[in-house]
Parts: sequence; structure tokens; C-alpha cells
Amino acid sequence: MKYSIILPVYNEQENLTSLFTRVNKVLQSLKKEYEIIFVNDGSHDKTKEILEDLHKKNNNIKVINFSRNFGHQTAVTAGLDFASGDAVAILDADLQDPPEILPKFFAKLNEGYEVVYAIRKKRKENIFKRVSYSLFYKILHMIASVDIPLDSGDFCVLSQRMVKTINSF
Repeated sequence: MKYSIILPVYNEQENLTSLFTRVNKVLQSLKKEYEIIFVNDGSHDKTKEILEDLHKKNNNIKVINFSRNFGHQTAVTAGLDFASGDAVAILDADLQDPPEILPKFFAKLNEGYEVVYAIRKKRKENIFKRVSYSLFYKILHMIASVDIPLDSGDFCVLSQRMVKTINSF
């Protein structure tokens, strides 16, 4: 089993080292092949430089750099296009969702589920992000034929079969 973690980032220079350290620690504990895909959505701070430095130090890191800000869902979609893992996790860079529970998500996927997600107790996003999430999950609902609550956020794990289905649209 190979794991892919998609991390869309935008002006996250303050979080990147902590984010990478926590995600990498979780993945190393699983003792399986993995990749961490950072999608830099046109950041104006030092995000790009920090990611390039992390990539030089760790060959499990892939970096996709956008020339400008295209939006969170476009960054997620780009990550899905490049993800090669059997299990593909999407995690926001702000660490509102703890990467330490990813092994529980992967365990559920191993039980045969195609999509595993968590529901946030609190959301800190603005109205634009909430609308974007709503559209994304409506499309996911049409594909998956299951009820996925809006407040599930982007913190989820998808099977590679589900990723291929999403990428086909």
C-alpha cells in the first residue's frame, strides 16, 4: 500500500515546517511507501522557497507551484491529478485537522470503504470557502452516491479508484 497526502498551501510559510514534521512523522510510523504533495497556490510569501528546500531534503516530497492563486479546490484537483497512492488523503495546511488521525482513516479504507472523512466541530472559513466546499461535495456526492455532510471539510482519504473517478470529470 502506498499513501499520498495532498496539502494545498497558500501563504503558509509559518506552518510549513510544523505541517511537514507532523505529517511525515505519521507516515513514517506506518512503514509504507508514501508521497507528500504540496500544491503551492501562487503564494506571495516564502512558501515556494521553503517547499523547494524541504523537497531537496526529502525525496518523498513533490511540489506543484502555480503561477498565481487559482483557488483551494483547483489546488486539490491538481494534487489529485498527481497522486499515485492507493490511499489519497487531502489535508488543509492550517492544521485545523490533526494529521495524527490519518492512520484511523487508512484503516477504514482497508476495510473496503472508498471515502473516509471527518466532520469538523467548528469551521473558521469565510463564506467563499464554504460555498466552494459546498460545490465540491455536491459533485463528490453525485460520484459517490452517498450522503457526505458539508461540514466534513477537506480532511478525507480516498481510494485510488475514487481518485480516478474524480479525475475523469
